[in-house]
Amino acid sequence: VQLVESGGGLVQPGGSLRLSCAASGFTFRSYAMSWYRQAPGKECELVAGISRAGVNLNYADSVKGRFTISRDNAKNTVYLQMNSLKPEDTAVYFCNVNMGVRYWGQGTQVTVSS
Repeated sequence: VQLVESGGGLVQPGGSLRLSCAASGFTFRSYAMSWYRQAPGKECELVAGISRAGVNLNYADSVKGRFTISRDNAKNTVYLQMNSLKPEDTAVYFCNVNMGVRYWGQGTQVTVSS
C-alpha cells in the first residue's frame, strides 16, 4: 500500500489549496478514504472522510462549508479542496485508508499565514 500526498504549500488567509493523494497497491475503489491533519503540539484529527463510491461524506465541524473531499476511482486519487483557509488550518495533512490496519502517506505541509 502506498499513499502519496501532494499540493500543500504556503497560502494567505482566505486562500485556497487542493490536496491530492495518489493511492496504489490496493483496490482503491473498495475502501473509504480519509484526510487527517496534525498541527504542532496538537493531536492528529480527522478532517474529512469519503465512502467507497464517494456518496457519503463527513467533515470535522471546523472545516464544514470550507473543505470538500472527493475521489476519482479511475485515477486512484482522493482530493481535498480547501477554501477560505485560516491560520488554524496550518498543519501537516495526511491521507489515510483503514483496512483493519491503517495506512498513512508521508503528509503534505499546509501553512496559512500572511
